[in-house]
Amino acid sequence: MAYLNLTNETWLDLTVNLVPLAILAFMDVLFWVVNPWGWDPFIIVVSHFLTLFPLLLLAILTYVSGLFVQRDEGKVAEGE
Repeated sequence: MAYLNLTNETWLDLTVNLVPLAILAFMDVLFWVVNPWGWDPFIIVVSHFLTLFPLLLLAILTYVSGLFVQRDEGKVAEGE
């Protein structure tokens, strides 16, 4: 079953990027729950920006690289 237009083999290739995505998401949730720097709005915005922005960029990069990997695997299978 293809999820987000990616095959199971491609998702397996992309697991190397899914682990850091999970770590970044865990850290952001942890910063919301524990909040070690207090409730200063500036610190909250900066700390969440430093976890959510790389998470978003890595998610986009992972999806686009998955599309390219899948496209190139199709070309190799066809024999170009």
